[in-house]
Amino acid sequence: MAHEPTPTQEELLLESFLALETPEGVRAELIDGELVVTPPPDGEHEDYISTITRQVMRHAAKDMDVSGNKGLVLPRGGLCPRNYAIPDATFAPRTLRLFRGAEPWMPAHGVALVAEVTSAKPDGDRFAKRHCYSRAGIPLYLLVDREKGTVTLFEEPEEADYAESHSVSFGKPMPLPEPFGFDLDTSEFA
Repeated sequence: MAHEPTPTQEELLLESFLALETPEGVRAELIDGELVVTPPPDGEHEDYISTITRQVMRHAAKDMDVSGNKGLVLPRGGLCPRNYAIPDATFAPRTLRLFRGAEPWMPAHGVALVAEVTSAKPDGDRFAKRHCYSRAGIPLYLLVDREKGTVTLFEEPEEADYAESHSVSFGKPMPLPEPFGFDLDTSEFA
């Protein structure tokens, strides 16, 4: 009689994560082998995301689609075979129609920019998620750090991290390169 192979710790963690049922508005992510559960964001957080989204939709050089709830499957990190992250905003060129018909968790191929606004655990956005997005080859990562009062754009993804970054204080413009091609006005964050 053949025995089923015993699942590894990684497989059990992934299976448990994918089977989670969270209450409405609660996000569950698997980042570098750690289950991260986040309550619904506060109003200031959502206002920042709304500000970014509104400006991108009005000023980007190319038409963009945006999702605020798109789960991304990202390359390995930590204990788990893959990472599962939900950026605050995910932007992709409209011509790709990435979100139409996509599964709840989709690969990051074709994503032009992800944006995060720091919450209760800002180091997750500052470090772990940044490294996951870089490993996935996402060209641009925009981080609004409410605690520090800065907006940082990470560019040129490499295996472990982004090669370039540029930060501005709230109130100063943040240049966004193509396919966006405009200066993000951060004065509403100040």
